Amino acid sequence: MAVIVGLPFLAAALTPLVYRLLGERTAYASAAVAAVTFGLVGWFAMTGARGLVSWTWIDAPGFEVALSFYVDGLSLLIGFLASGIGVLILTYSGGYMHEEPGKMKFYATLLAFMGSMLGVAFAADLIVLFVFWELTSISSFILIGHYTGQSSSQYAARKSMLITVAGGLFMLLGFLLVAGEGGTLQLLGTDQALLAQADSIREGLRADGLFVPALVLIGIGAAAKSAQVPLHIWLPNAMEAPTPVSAFLHSATMVKAGVYLVGRFRPLLASEEWQLLFVTMGLVTMTVAAILAVGASDIKELLAYSTASHLGLIIAGFGVVGGGASAYGAETGAFHILNHAAFKAALFLVAGIIAHEAGTRMIDDLGGLWRDLPVAAGVTVVAALGMAGVPPFNGFYSKEFLFEATYELAHASGGLWWILPVVAVFGSVFTFLYSIRFLMLFFGEKPEALDHVHTPPWSMRLPAVVLAVVAGIIGIGGITATAGVHIDPLEEFVRQVVGATAIDQGGEHGAHFSYYLPTELTVPVAMSATTVGLGIVAYPFYSQLRTTIVRLRSVPVLSANWYYDSAVDGLDRLRVVESTIQTGLLRTYAMMLLLAVSVMTLLAYAVTAVALPSFAGIVTPVPMAIVLGVAVVAALALTRAPSHIVGVLTLSILGFMVAIFYILGDAPDLALTQLLIETLVLVLFLLVLDKLPPFYGEARRSVIARDAIASGIVGITVFLTVLVTTGANPDQRIANFFLERGGVPAEHGTWILDHGGGANIVNVILVDFRAFDTLGEISVIAMAALSVITLVAMRERGETQ
Repeated sequence: MAVIVGLPFLAAALTPLVYRLLGERTAYASAAVAAVTFGLVGWFAMTGARGLVSWTWIDAPGFEVALSFYVDGLSLLIGFLASGIGVLILTYSGGYMHEEPGKMKFYATLLAFMGSMLGVAFAADLIVLFVFWELTSISSFILIGHYTGQSSSQYAARKSMLITVAGGLFMLLGFLLVAGEGGTLQLLGTDQALLAQADSIREGLRADGLFVPALVLIGIGAAAKSAQVPLHIWLPNAMEAPTPVSAFLHSATMVKAGVYLVGRFRPLLASEEWQLLFVTMGLVTMTVAAILAVGASDIKELLAYSTASHLGLIIAGFGVVGGGASAYGAETGAFHILNHAAFKAALFLVAGIIAHEAGTRMIDDLGGLWRDLPVAAGVTVVAALGMAGVPPFNGFYSKEFLFEATYELAHASGGLWWILPVVAVFGSVFTFLYSIRFLMLFFGEKPEALDHVHTPPWSMRLPAVVLAVVAGIIGIGGITATAGVHIDPLEEFVRQVVGATAIDQGGEHGAHFSYYLPTELTVPVAMSATTVGLGIVAYPFYSQLRTTIVRLRSVPVLSANWYYDSAVDGLDRLRVVESTIQTGLLRTYAMMLLLAVSVMTLLAYAVTAVALPSFAGIVTPVPMAIVLGVAVVAALALTRAPSHIVGVLTLSILGFMVAIFYILGDAPDLALTQLLIETLVLVLFLLVLDKLPPFYGEARRSVIARDAIASGIVGITVFLTVLVTTGANPDQRIANFFLERGGVPAEHGTWILDHGGGANIVNVILVDFRAFDTLGEISVIAMAALSVITLVAMRERGETQ
């Protein structure tokens, strides 16, 4: 497990060195890394390995976090996609990225993303899941913005980052609500894990009125990552990334993180509210995104909306938890995760081949490509018909499960639930339409403006062929199963992995998972036939439909992008941050930082109702009182200093009074440090005074009032913090522990000598027990020394002015 998750990150770190050695062949070295992880995931599947692997990460009372990974059907399914498709995409990139810029960064980030996605798939701890979740967003941001000089690429990267990271923060709040109720961050793998106590957690959240908030917060995180309406708007813009990125992240893997989250939390939060939220979200997304795909004019835009639509289908499947329909919903989600990854990644690779060799991605400018790209045409036939849900291709079977799940749910619940199968069929009609339109890029007449299309290298064709073969074999598995024959190992593998995932989601029904071509008329078969029939009837009017959809999209209030752009532009016009914080003045940055820390600290004290120590019995010696009085007078005088020189001298009086206070408090080491610092600061100030104006100048009263308030808040925070931290009186003092074991070995033993190599308690603590702190201080001095040496050397060579 350590190799599966860690190897891609190690390879990413070594990519600059590998690229220097191998150049563009780094793509194939990266593919080899992915192949190793794929083989290990396959080993887990073949050996039936299941269970928890854990390393302690944070061991704090009440906040124990373990670097935990869990192997089960769902994690294996996502792990197979992340590593297996990663092998194909990295191989494909060897041909596609031949003349592209930034290849070293591209391969390093792609490997880091693969490791992040594997971490998401196998994570068994909520914090670990969140960390890897956000790493996928960061790597996606870098890959979407690969063409850093293009404004459209910058816009797309910012948009995806804003939506997916914001969604992740909502998700984190949901995690904390669930973890607070369950008393653990462990999601699964132990008897005390959250999934093991699902019933009690649901009851507890309901009793506290937190069930719906937790459900909605987690749903927002899933919707943002899996591009569910209305948070789908980032995905079409993400097509600015190179096609390998679109095929890997935005069709097969990263966007699957959201549906994975829904599948993982399904046993924990399954309820009527769950069903209403996710079935509605999924079917609305499936329908709206399919309609938008019909209105697309760019092949990658079509595939982007198509991806959102099919993710909605998976979400809807996992959303069904009622009665006998629950098992069909689990099988829908699990099976379509696999089917969609196979046919959609293949189509994205075909889209990259078309754009790479034909020089355009515009749908109206393409046609008759089968003569120039026969291999890509064959791949498209298998993948596009699978996407359309035409039997016997792979997408047909998982869509049949959706039809069956929605019908069974409506049949059991009645009422408005009958809308679900109707919406499922309606959305599927548009899925059929755009799938056939993509297929027709290879047939019909070739446009005169389209010059000769070159044949792509095999490094680009082979990965697409492999994915088409996988999709085709899954489809053939349904034919052979109808005849009662099981002939290929992949088909049996599909049954095992999808069945195991369905067991995780829908109970023992998954153990009997099977799919086959229907031999008799049932309601789901009738729904599929209706979908194909209406699609065939409507296809001749495709152009008119697209024109109508484009017109509707041009109406601002009907476009989700209009709301996003208006909100972002409105915030940009306000420029609140720029005018109040990003002023370019160091004093403003320092003040805002200190104020933020102080306000959060004071709020924490108020929320936790900390107790202040009692001042009864405290007596301040007269010498200390006099010293402190002088310090207070110096502090007040500093605010009235008319010039820099007077201010520096007054500040030194304050510092020296603090040093004398340390002496009176029997802390000579602190006093010595304070004296050295004050002397050094005074000298530094005097050295630069001639570079400053002689007087401070006049300040506005509003600025003086603002600074006084800020200083007061910071001072109160420090004062209260000192009281709170020094008010504790533990029974066992750390000082006593060292005093009993320090000093002369003959009196107290050799504990200090054995563990610290010395008898002086202070020295041993500084050098050994605070070794990291001391090492940090030494490192700072070393870096400063290196900087000085560098500057001196540059000056001697005449490199500085």
